[in-house]
Amino acid sequence: MKTLILVFAWLFSVCSVDGQVAYSIPEEMSKGSIIGNFAQDLGLDLKRIKSGKARIYTEDNGEYVELNKDKGLLLVKERIDREALCGQTAPCAIHLQITLEDPIEFYTVTVEINDINDNVPSFKKGEMKFRISESAVVGAKFALERAMDLDVGVNGLQRYSLKPTDNFNLKLNEQNDGSKNVEMVLQKALDREMQQHISLTLTATDGGEPQLSGTIRVEISVLDVNDNAPVFTQKIYKVTVSETARAGTLLSTVSATDADDGPNANVFYAITNTLDDVPRLFHIEEKSGVVSLKGNLDFEKAQLHEIRVQASDEGGLTDSCKIIVEVTDTNDNHPSINIMSKTNSISENSKSGTVITILNVQDNDFGENGRVTCEIGETVPFLIEKTSKKIFSLVTESELDRETASEYNITVTCSDEGVPSLSSSVTLTLQISDVNDNAPVFERSSYEAYIVENNTPGVSIFTVKATDADWKQNARVSYILEDSYVNGVPVSSYVSVSADSGVIHAVRSFDYEQIKDFRFCVKAQDGGSPPLSSNVTVKIQIQDQNDNPPQVLYPVQTAGSVVAEMVPRSADVGYLVTKVVAVDVDSGQNAWLSYKLQKATDRALFEVGSQNGEIRTVRQVTEKDLLKQRLTVIVEDNGQPPRSATVIVNVAVADSFPEVLSEFTDFPHDKDYNDNLTFYLVLALAVVSFLFITCLVVIISVKIYRWRQSRILYHSSLPVIPYYPPRYSDTLGTGTLPHTYNYEVCRTTDSRKSDCKFGRAGSQNVLIMDPSSTGTMQRLQSEKSILDEPDSPLESPPSPAASLSPYRSLMPTL
Repeated sequence: MKTLILVFAWLFSVCSVDGQVAYSIPEEMSKGSIIGNFAQDLGLDLKRIKSGKARIYTEDNGEYVELNKDKGLLLVKERIDREALCGQTAPCAIHLQITLEDPIEFYTVTVEINDINDNVPSFKKGEMKFRISESAVVGAKFALERAMDLDVGVNGLQRYSLKPTDNFNLKLNEQNDGSKNVEMVLQKALDREMQQHISLTLTATDGGEPQLSGTIRVEISVLDVNDNAPVFTQKIYKVTVSETARAGTLLSTVSATDADDGPNANVFYAITNTLDDVPRLFHIEEKSGVVSLKGNLDFEKAQLHEIRVQASDEGGLTDSCKIIVEVTDTNDNHPSINIMSKTNSISENSKSGTVITILNVQDNDFGENGRVTCEIGETVPFLIEKTSKKIFSLVTESELDRETASEYNITVTCSDEGVPSLSSSVTLTLQISDVNDNAPVFERSSYEAYIVENNTPGVSIFTVKATDADWKQNARVSYILEDSYVNGVPVSSYVSVSADSGVIHAVRSFDYEQIKDFRFCVKAQDGGSPPLSSNVTVKIQIQDQNDNPPQVLYPVQTAGSVVAEMVPRSADVGYLVTKVVAVDVDSGQNAWLSYKLQKATDRALFEVGSQNGEIRTVRQVTEKDLLKQRLTVIVEDNGQPPRSATVIVNVAVADSFPEVLSEFTDFPHDKDYNDNLTFYLVLALAVVSFLFITCLVVIISVKIYRWRQSRILYHSSLPVIPYYPPRYSDTLGTGTLPHTYNYEVCRTTDSRKSDCKFGRAGSQNVLIMDPSSTGTMQRLQSEKSILDEPDSPLESPPSPAASLSPYRSLMPTL
């Protein structure tokens, strides 16, 4: 039968406007019953319901409703008893919100609970007793106890009936709140002598289908004459009390008078409320009529209480009045903050206005005491927006930067406008997820490193370091060698870069004499998507090692001829014989050269300048000094360890060239050179024999003429003009070529009997005796203008001819 009632009572309706939907269901539905298809009614896709992690948030009504995410249905989770849920309040509804995440959405759902006739009207007591005087006049009224029916509407209490009706009738009086007072009205005078006790049955019936009813026995004792009922001095009393008033607080005193005398005039007071909380909250003194507070008032539950007080005498005559208690609100409730939906992590590139958390804030107080505002105490890039009366949203106010703050503890404080104000707060933790918005940054704007030449390939030179302010993969830095060229060669053939550590290795062994420095770029790239990068310039400077020995430029050491410097016997002390010219392709101290005389035919005759390599006489040349002098000079650099080279200088001590020729053949020559010389001599003798007759006069004439010219120049008082050649570029001004000299050079084709001939300007200014010539001797004086030519390169080592001095030199050739 109850099932049929449920079926016929279920009036189902759906309405959806602006994210809201309402359903109507009967109470007492079984667990799992379908309330409605909210997915269809709200226009939501089932996939969106699952991905958005749909869930229900209710405020005060408990968990009566649950979601079926697979079908988008609202189901009954627990049996719903409308009377337990709402009491006498009608209509009765459950208000809930359905929230979705990513993005955050919420919808309001109202489920109205319809009453079914599942409660029987009942009386608090099993019987009522009245003592009525026989003198009670017809029309006298006697208040009866009202029945209680927890159902509402048509299922609530509808009517009363009293049986038998011989002496009494029922009268129902409508009250302001819609309830009905039940009174028993005497319609026939009582006669104690005929009937001392009357038993009646009061029946209360509701309007449900089927109808339910409850009964109470009314026992009437007929008393002797008491014909005056108590009368209250006023029908309505009004009292105002604060909701914070404590138990025992006096509220009012009611008073009723009875015109009878004696015991019939004694008045007794009682509270007759049965359907509300008045008996629990208030107390009245039975004899004095003093009304006091018994329980704790709560303005948020009830703002007005109506106390019904009955005054009765011993004869059973009664009167009634009302005490209206108005409860005033006090700011005694803190705002309640409930998190409807929140996001634990947000990307740092989220736009301003992104919703992070939705809060439901309630304050049960009234007026200003219940008006709530929320704010964020600290300075953070977030703000609170009020979405509706109770809903607040926490949103981003400006752009976020994880590198500045990776986590926020946001304290939201909600305060009411009461005096004093009450507040509540909640702390929300929000993680900021990283976005690759920072490029790697090198520790320096540029790098400069040094490596000594002749290094081992693969050796580590130094390390570049870059940091990235991002996090995890976005901060993982890789190093890449940018493509470039050094002297037309890819830089990757010079160096390599470790992708993980940034260590730069030498790929090859460097030679300072070939390359002194070079530049390249290293790119630091992070692991983000897309990746970000930055470049830095690296300069590698090659440091010199003493890996090159000095090179002697003059005198030239040849295998086919012998160079001899001629010193006249009249030379004074300090006479400049010649200068040893040497260079070292190294740099710095490794190219600083010093000169020492290692061996000499006569050490007491010559000395070598340690810094300039000049060979000078130490004493006056005498007739006893040997014609042939052989000097061995060692040239040493200043490196560690030092390197050296030796040069042999042949000096002829003589005043005339023929004198030199007669003795010059005794200088040692190489064996290979002598073998070639024999061939040339045989060939020369054949040619000379053939041309002897025709050329004899010419040769002798030229020989005499040249010889006389040389003697004249030698004995002349012409000044010697020193000339300094340009420094060799790699010596860095170390002084290996500090001076320049002009030399007189003679060349002959026959060391024994041919004439001398002079070379042309710009050739070697040494006297060379060559067996392949016809025997003429030429004398020449090199001028300073030879090295002042505009096209002479300054960066290359000077040729032997350009670095000679005005020393008379002889080269006898066998």
